Amino acid sequence: MKRNYLTPIVPNDQVPGDAVATNCSTDSIAKVVREYEGVKRKHAIGEMVKALKIDAPHVVAAFGEDAAVIEHGSEALLLAADGIWSRLMEADPYWAGYCSVLVNIHDIAAMGGHPVAMVDIFSMAKGTVMEKVVKGMHDASEQFGVPIVGGHLHPDAPYSVIDVAILGCARLDSIIYSSTARTGDAVIAAIDLNGRVHPSCMLNWDSVTMKPAAVVRAQIAVLEEIGKKHLVTAGKDISNPGLIGTLGMLLEVSGKGADIDLAKIPKPDLAKNNITFDLWVRMYPGMGFILTAKKADVDELVRLFAGVGMTAREIGTVTDSRELRIHYEGKDTQVFDFVGNGIMHIGQEDIACQVPGSRSGSGSKKSRKK
Repeated sequence: MKRNYLTPIVPNDQVPGDAVATNCSTDSIAKVVREYEGVKRKHAIGEMVKALKIDAPHVVAAFGEDAAVIEHGSEALLLAADGIWSRLMEADPYWAGYCSVLVNIHDIAAMGGHPVAMVDIFSMAKGTVMEKVVKGMHDASEQFGVPIVGGHLHPDAPYSVIDVAILGCARLDSIIYSSTARTGDAVIAAIDLNGRVHPSCMLNWDSVTMKPAAVVRAQIAVLEEIGKKHLVTAGKDISNPGLIGTLGMLLEVSGKGADIDLAKIPKPDLAKNNITFDLWVRMYPGMGFILTAKKADVDELVRLFAGVGMTAREIGTVTDSRELRIHYEGKDTQVFDFVGNGIMHIGQEDIACQVPGSRSGSGSKKSRKK
């Protein structure tokens, strides 16, 4: 296996098999999540949000969500963009190109939307990785059925980096927001466990490149169905900060906290994949979402995800504490304190159009009308 910045060497005697961890405590899991670079890189977001935020009556939601929600008649346009970490480009240009498409499609799906089309900005150092990156982008675009329709190329940049923006759509009353979790909600993790540790990147779980187009498209479409049925109160795709870090981001913008049982987190056979649990909770899953829902809707969510080959489990409960705590074998530890030391440093005052007491189900909001 190729070793790089994303592939820490894991001694065989530390692989935990089906146990949550070997020589691993809630304290150690909390520490590695807090100190994970994928989490720490989010700290600067809040300052930028405060510098850029401008109220606009047609913008229903913006910063803090996976995609901006722009009112368009009775429907909404969903607009998102994502850049690929330069280190991933260095590790595997093809996978970086593939992921530049994948992560954007996830952002639209996490909002309960339908992805429509993408544009890209590609900065390329001369004679380097263009062919591999473009091949990865093309393969993902074709597999998911979402076209790349334009963009911009810098053919003589001092470095190589790919950024993609995506347009999606959804019914205004069916959108899944990150910022609408409610006290007492169940926290659900839904992940496709049928995959592999990516050969180039130990902290990437690839459950997509080997799947037929019909499978991955169904997995994206199930979020749209969940939004239309109002089965969740909040949701987010599991991204670079990993499962616990992504949940932390959702709780932070919702002004909530949660208690999570580590033993309930869905995971593959860790020993078979030669990974430890502390790596698993930091990994970017090829297809994974963190959701909150009323307890009565959990069974239906589990059923819907199972129908598209994903494992969904209730892993905890949303609280009013404004801290994320993890529990295992009678011990518990605080991971994040959203009052004193959050992740993105975005509060509810930074959310474009928060409406308390929005309708049950997807946590839909109403735009401000003058």
